[in-house]
Amino acid sequence: MSEIERETMEYDVVIVGAGPAGLSAAIRLKQLDESREIVVLEKGSEVGAHILSGAVLDPCGLDKLIPDWKEKGAPLNVPVKDDNFYMLGEAGQIRIPNWPMPPLMNNHGNYIVSMGNVCRWMAEQAEAMGIEIFPGMSCSEMVYDEEGRVKGVVAGEFGKNSDGTPGPSYEPGMELHGKYVFLSEGVRGSLSKQVIEKYGLANGKEPQKYGLGMKEIWEIDPEKHREGSVTHTMGWPLEGNAGGGSFIYHLDNNQVYVGFVVHLNYKNPYLFPYMEFQRFKHHPMVAELLKGGKRVAYGARAITEGGYQSMPKMVAPGVALLGCSVGMVNVPRIKGNHNAMLSGIAAAEAAHSAIEAGRSTDELSDYETEVREGPIGKDLKRVRNVKPIWSKYGLVASLFAGGLDMWTNTAGFSLFGTVGHDKTDADATEKASKHKPIDYPKPDGTLSFDRLTNVSFSMTNHEESQPAHLTLKDASIPISVNLPAYAEPAQRYCPAGVYEVVEEEGKDARFVINFQNCVHCKTCDIKDPSQNINWVTPQGGDGPNYPNM
Repeated sequence: MSEIERETMEYDVVIVGAGPAGLSAAIRLKQLDESREIVVLEKGSEVGAHILSGAVLDPCGLDKLIPDWKEKGAPLNVPVKDDNFYMLGEAGQIRIPNWPMPPLMNNHGNYIVSMGNVCRWMAEQAEAMGIEIFPGMSCSEMVYDEEGRVKGVVAGEFGKNSDGTPGPSYEPGMELHGKYVFLSEGVRGSLSKQVIEKYGLANGKEPQKYGLGMKEIWEIDPEKHREGSVTHTMGWPLEGNAGGGSFIYHLDNNQVYVGFVVHLNYKNPYLFPYMEFQRFKHHPMVAELLKGGKRVAYGARAITEGGYQSMPKMVAPGVALLGCSVGMVNVPRIKGNHNAMLSGIAAAEAAHSAIEAGRSTDELSDYETEVREGPIGKDLKRVRNVKPIWSKYGLVASLFAGGLDMWTNTAGFSLFGTVGHDKTDADATEKASKHKPIDYPKPDGTLSFDRLTNVSFSMTNHEESQPAHLTLKDASIPISVNLPAYAEPAQRYCPAGVYEVVEEEGKDARFVINFQNCVHCKTCDIKDPSQNINWVTPQGGDGPNYPNM
């Protein structure tokens, strides 16, 4: 498609993704210079449509960006009132007391929020400052200059036929050029992935690690609702099969966020993360809470969990990676939004200084330094060993050794140095012959639901005539390699039922991709043991339409 002629628009900074990192960068740039020309491009149908997070928000990023956020009506309305940690068994639970927890685990001063609504509010603040925000604009390509530096992106390409050729209503989109481009696409962004590979930004770093987070919003019996209550659990139903755990957050209006995270380094290809989540809700403690309530929304997304040692280099000529494009989640705290905001602020300040000095399309090394040595780096460095200890030695070791390491890190040293991750989540998948299938209970339609029913509660929609945005590098691999070797785990690791192996009598097995169901979680791009699935952006506005996630 390189011969297509496109109109161009020039900006000081082009920002891809209207999440907490991208919006923070845009707002900070305008604060530093009202004349700065900034554009934010968002692939969702509106700002917040593709935002899914727990979320208990540490407001330190917002405090720095917009100190008077309370007066301006930011939707942080439910302060955390109590923290609860439980170890679950199949029929009961043990409360883990708070006193052994390192101070960083305390949620005092944090808020239970919808990050989608926080981003909608941030977008309102940005637009009031004169920042251009274009929702429904997928960015499909990077644009480079003759010296190989990033100079912009292609956005707003619509109307391709299923084979990739221009259809009758084809729109080629535009090239949006900037002195700098910020990629704040979230986890495993398609453009970020290209930039990391092109410039070798992950060379010398530990492999990035991921989790799959699934979330439902429930309206529950008012008598059971405890606004401001935060609960985390570990143990059953995952136990030895995978790392992970749950969260239950009581927000306002008798609503509860019920979420479940499965670390994607699990070995058994028969593991079915979505069904582990559904089974979890039948635990007596959870079932009693949800009894008489109703689920009103569902969604899923991957989470970057590699931490400090897995962060790639964040800058290349003309481009900077922000937030989850780098991986800034503090795994034991289950928080990354504050660091995403701080990264946006840091990138904006570095770009502002560079532009003031007459520079453009070079490396914003000051941004990289601030992230690694400033508050973000300090936040992540002290918890850097929790995830690899958990992955290598299990949950109990992580609780004791990881907890001890976090305590010693508060004094500025670590007993373990820096523990490595060793392998990718795809490489962690073992052959099916080493494992047995797992028998999951059938969803009952009251507490637990089948995938396709739940996907309908994500309000997901894709134009069916466009090319599938889930592409296979080799179309034969799912049936010739993944099915016999790994029982084709795509049938199970996808939380939206996108992938099917269809076996009909007298016919060869077929691999079917129902891309219309995709909730843009990126799990397939991460976990496929053959690394054969490449997630790219569909046309703008497609995908989930999350209301209050």
